[in-house]
Amino acid sequence: MVKHHCQKILQQLPSHRLLALDVMRGLTIAAMILVNNPGSWLYLYWPLKHADWHGLTPTDLIFPFFIFIVGMSITLSVNAMQAKAITKQSILRAGVIRTLKLIALGWFLALFYYNFRDPNFSWLDERLAGIRIMGVLQRIGLVYLVALACYLYIKPRYIALTFVSLLIGYGTLMVYMPYSLPNGEIVKGLWLHGNNLSAWLDNLLLGAQHVYYANAEPLPFDPEGLLSTLPAIATALSGVLCGYYISTEKNLGKQVKIFTIVAITSIICGCLLSFVTPINKALWTPSYVMISSGLAMLCYALCSYILDIRKVRLWSAPFLVFGANAILFFMFAGVIARILIMIPVGETSLKGVIFSKALQPLLGNYLGSFTFSLLFLSLSYLVMYACYKRGIFWKV
Repeated sequence: MVKHHCQKILQQLPSHRLLALDVMRGLTIAAMILVNNPGSWLYLYWPLKHADWHGLTPTDLIFPFFIFIVGMSITLSVNAMQAKAITKQSILRAGVIRTLKLIALGWFLALFYYNFRDPNFSWLDERLAGIRIMGVLQRIGLVYLVALACYLYIKPRYIALTFVSLLIGYGTLMVYMPYSLPNGEIVKGLWLHGNNLSAWLDNLLLGAQHVYYANAEPLPFDPEGLLSTLPAIATALSGVLCGYYISTEKNLGKQVKIFTIVAITSIICGCLLSFVTPINKALWTPSYVMISSGLAMLCYALCSYILDIRKVRLWSAPFLVFGANAILFFMFAGVIARILIMIPVGETSLKGVIFSKALQPLLGNYLGSFTFSLLFLSLSYLVMYACYKRGIFWKV
């Protein structure tokens, strides 16, 4: 039955789609939803946690993988549109509209919450007035637009130069540009939580009430902040370059070989660079870009080898469902997760009751929390499969 189900999904895949990329996208977005929805944030297995500050865990790779995939997708979609004689101006105009939609969706999720258990809760004061300006979807939108413009108007060799320039420029600013702390002290070159140039710029331009770490000391900041979006663009450009290579080299075996070599080289360079700039997701440091982009290339090469060369495909069907509707999946999960928290049940929420009254007593703290994530992902799959089966694909 399961085999038949998977075969039906694969048969619905349009012939022009790149299976390895769609599956990798699905794997990435599924992992994102899994780590974002534990039964309790107090009980997380190590791979499902972000690094405390410097360092790298599997969870820290999810967002850069998605950004990398965005870059690869740009080359494929632009090539397809240009083959239909769609002008660069029209493509860029559509890109601007898509970016605005992604930013609007990010703001929608930031505002979609109401505390029904608190009679003194003010949505206008606590959500609207203090809306988080940046965020995951907002960063994806901005990075997508810049990477799209680069692919439309810059030759690949100059895209590679832009990639390097962004990393060098960002690293140089972070190390050498001085900034002032609230107490008047002038410092530079710090990579500390709440004390670095990126945090200073977020605090200056966004304001403490509009960032994720509003209580960080001495400087509130956002992990999807303004300055750190520059190296995130570099991550997308690494995907653009990989997508360009795929479009010019049709030999799958050679693709896998070249990607593996480049990926290992990038990872080694990132590890060496970590002696100069720490590996840090929140600051999207140059070493983090090199390592995460290298691992993303390696992941794509592995997917391509298994799916396209070895033709082992049945396992990929669920991830194909997730990947085909990535933004809808992300929005659905975000809305449902908030609803589960908002619905009051006694002195807690519906989510709290499910975890503390059902899963925690039966399975314990950590396994119960992880099981909640799996159940949430399974529910999401049922909805996404219903959309996939009916040909409903939400393109922002």
